[in-house]
Amino acid sequence: MAKEVSPGVLALRKVVDDVHADARKAKAEGKLVGWSSSKFPCELAAAFDLDVMYPENQAAGIAANRDGEIMCQAAEDLGYDNDICGYARISLAYAAGKRAARKFDPETLEYIIDPKSGKPLKDADGNVVIDPETGKPKKDPKTQQPYTVLVDIHEIEALPDGPLKDKYWESIKPYRQMRIPQPDFVLCCNNICNCMTKWYENIARMCNIPLVMIDIPYNNTVEVHDSNVAYVRGQFDAAIKQLEEITGKKFDEKKFEQACANANRTASAWLRVCDYLQYKPAPYSGFDLFNHMADIVTARAKVQAAEAFELLEKDLEKAIAEGTTTTPFPEKYRVMFEGIPCWPKLPDLFKPLKANGVNVTAVVYAPAFGFVYDDLDGMARAYYKAPNSVCIEQGVDWREGICRDNKVDGVLVHYNRSCKPWSGYMAEMQRRFTADLGIPCAGFDGDQADPRNFNAAQYETRVQGLVEAMAQNAMNKEG
Repeated sequence: MAKEVSPGVLALRKVVDDVHADARKAKAEGKLVGWSSSKFPCELAAAFDLDVMYPENQAAGIAANRDGEIMCQAAEDLGYDNDICGYARISLAYAAGKRAARKFDPETLEYIIDPKSGKPLKDADGNVVIDPETGKPKKDPKTQQPYTVLVDIHEIEALPDGPLKDKYWESIKPYRQMRIPQPDFVLCCNNICNCMTKWYENIARMCNIPLVMIDIPYNNTVEVHDSNVAYVRGQFDAAIKQLEEITGKKFDEKKFEQACANANRTASAWLRVCDYLQYKPAPYSGFDLFNHMADIVTARAKVQAAEAFELLEKDLEKAIAEGTTTTPFPEKYRVMFEGIPCWPKLPDLFKPLKANGVNVTAVVYAPAFGFVYDDLDGMARAYYKAPNSVCIEQGVDWREGICRDNKVDGVLVHYNRSCKPWSGYMAEMQRRFTADLGIPCAGFDGDQADPRNFNAAQYETRVQGLVEAMAQNAMNKEG
C-alpha cells in the first residue's frame, strides 16, 4: 500500500517542481537564468523577476540520486582536488557540461542494462521468482537500470542533428537536478564558508559570465556591530547596480518589499514547522525537515512556499491532535543530528536509528535558513547568522537551546569531510554538550555528497555506542 502523503508535503513538492520548470522555460525563451549560493539574499534577485537555481540544493539532489561519485570524479578529472567540498565538485563538473547519463548502444540506440541493478521479480503470491538456469532470483524488468556513464553537453551539441544526438540528450538522467539550465550569471555570498568564493569565481570564469559577490566576514562577537551592517548594506547597493546592468532593468522597490514580506512569511512558517519536533513523541523526524529544505532554499521569497509551509503546519497540528507520526517506529530515544546529512547514504543513516528506536528530533542545518527581520539593517544582520559565520559561543548557545527545547537524550555528530569549517570545531562542541547538558555524544566520519567517504560499519558502531550511553544515562537518572 502506498504511503499517504499529506497536503502540505504535496504542496511543497509542487513548489520545487515549479521553480525548476520555470527556470527551464525561461532558458528556452532566451531569458536569463542564474545560479546562487543558498544564503545569498534571494530578495534582491526576486526584485528583478529573475529565475535562479541553487547549486548546493542541486548537488544534494544529485548525491541523493546516487550520482555524486561520478560527478565528483568528473571534477577531479578536470583538475579539482578531491579534498574540496563535494557540493563544489559536483557543481563545477556540472558547470563544465558534465552530466550523468544512461548508457546506450550507438548502433541500436537501446539502453544497456547494468546486471547489478533491479529488484527480485515476484510472482502473484509475492514469492521471489527463481531463474531455473542460474538458480538465482530473476530481476524485475521494471526496476532494472542502465549503466551510469558521464557525457558532455558540449560534445553532444557538436554532433550533427539526428537520432543519435537526440538519444544522447534523452539519455541524461531525467530527474530535475540533472536538468537545470546552464547559468547566465552567478550570485555568491560567503556567509556559509570561504569555499564559496573560489567555487563561484571558477563557475564565472568557466562559463564567462558575471559574478555578483556579497562578502559577509566571520562574526567573532555575538552581536553584529553597526559598522558590519553598514559594510553589508553597501554591498547590497552594489549588487543592485550590478543586477541592473545584467538585466537591463531598474530595481523595483515594490517588488523588493513584496519579496521581503514573502521571505519573512516563509521563514517564520518554516521555523514554526521546525518547532514541532519539540513534541514528545515528535509528529515527524528531522530527516523529514531535510527533505523540505529544497523549498526554504529555492523558494523562500515566493508566496507559494509560505502557503505550503503554513499548510504543513496544519498537517502537523492535526498529527499532534490525533497522536500520529511519520516516524515508522516507536520513539525510544531522541537525538540531535549535528551537521549536513550524508545524502548518498540516507538509507544507511536511517537503518540503525530505526533498529534502535532513535528519532532525530533536533537539527541545526534546517532552522539555519530561517532568516526573519524587520528592515534592511535587520536583513543585513540576519544574513550574518549562518552556522559557519558566527562565533563558537553563539554556536554552542544555539545548539544547546535546541537540545533543551527538543528534549534530546544524545547528540549524533557528522564529521563531514566536505564541510571542514563546520566540522572543525565539533570536538569542542561535543565536549560542551556533555559538560553543559549531561548527554552523551557520538561522532562518525562521512560526507554530504561523496559516498567514498562514508563507512556504514563505523557509523553503525557509533550509533550502537550512543544508544548504550543513552540507556546508561537514563538508568543513572532513574537511580
